[in-house]
Parts: sequence; structure tokens; C-alpha cells
Amino acid sequence: MMIPIHSIKIINPQFGELINEKFVNDVQFKLFLKMIQGCLELKNDLTFFNGVDFLIHVPYNILVSSIIFTNVTSSDITSEIVKSKIEALVTK
Repeated sequence: MMIPIHSIKIINPQFGELINEKFVNDVQFKLFLKMIQGCLELKNDLTFFNGVDFLIHVPYNILVSSIIFTNVTSSDITSEIVKSKIEALVTK
């Protein structure tokens, strides 16, 4: 059985790769994309904490000068799938 794997990369010319995450859950991926789009449109810093072990903070001026790539690939369910730290099962 093939499942879609969503990925996002944010690359900054000065700092290099800021974010490189893969999502198994398409809803989590869409929410993360909407958060990034909202930060760009409202000129806010990108700040996210999953409540356990993943924290990012990217100032607006760094985010707006970055390149953002998204991609969807398929993977066989029998292969090893590692969930993103953003897709935490437990949040506080």
C-alpha cells in the first residue's frame, strides 16, 4: 500500500537549510503550510513548539528572504516511515 509523504524545505541564502521536515499526516502538513503562509502575509515571525521536543523560531526578515519548497512523494507502507517531530502524539 502506497501512502503520500509531504515534505517542506525552507532554505535561506545566508543561513542555509532552516527547515527540512516530512509529514505522514496530510492535515498536519496543511496546518503547517497555513501557519507559514500566515506569517508571511501578516509579517510575523515563524514560531512553533510541538509541546515536547521541537521548537523553531525564524524571524520574519529571514523567512521572507528564504526559498520555500514543498513536495509530495509516495512511499510503500512496509518501508520505514519516521514521523516529523512536528507530528507529536502528545502536546502540552
